[in-house]
Amino acid sequence: MSESELTTGDFTAENEPFALFGAWLKDAESSEPNDPNAVAVATVDENGMPNVRMVLLKGYDESGFVFYTNFESQKGNEILGQKKAAMCFHWKSLRRQVRLRGEVEVVSDAEADAYYASRPRGSRIGAWASKQSRPLETRFALEKSVAEYTARYAIGDIPRPPNWSGFRIKPVSIEFWHDRPFRLHDRIEFRRTLADGPWEKVRMYP
Repeated sequence: MSESELTTGDFTAENEPFALFGAWLKDAESSEPNDPNAVAVATVDENGMPNVRMVLLKGYDESGFVFYTNFESQKGNEILGQKKAAMCFHWKSLRRQVRLRGEVEVVSDAEADAYYASRPRGSRIGAWASKQSRPLETRFALEKSVAEYTARYAIGDIPRPPNWSGFRIKPVSIEFWHDRPFRLHDRIEFRRTLADGPWEKVRMYP
């Protein structure tokens, strides 16, 4: 099959990856039973040891891929320390995967405030109550903290915690993978040297 015959169901003939990602995410929203925006985020600590965990993608455009977290969490500390991260989406129902990596920036206060305000009230309380990634003595201690913040913000607005915001991964590579018979998979990688530079498209051996 020639490059021109490929469709957005497989790989795009365009020279940028964001439209293709959007098409694949839309397909996943129709086929995945839970959280089609779930994505593994990989980081490294100050000793070079890797960590990976699942988060939810909360936005993307040509400037990057955004998720939110407690900046005092393990991933928050590691990203703030290294300013680099990677993501991997795997949509089992579609037999597709997208990997990306790049440098990371903190989203603006306006972006973080807008997303925080859109969250359910219980989730906003939870952002205050949880000392994410730190030892928890008992489940009761967490429930007590939730009760305290629920009482503190019983009425009116709940402000965004100062240690809670978003990260934007500005990709320098995005790889699209589609399962094929006999493990002869399709792989296309979009690469660029700078986060705002032009893309190069490369077909990869499976």
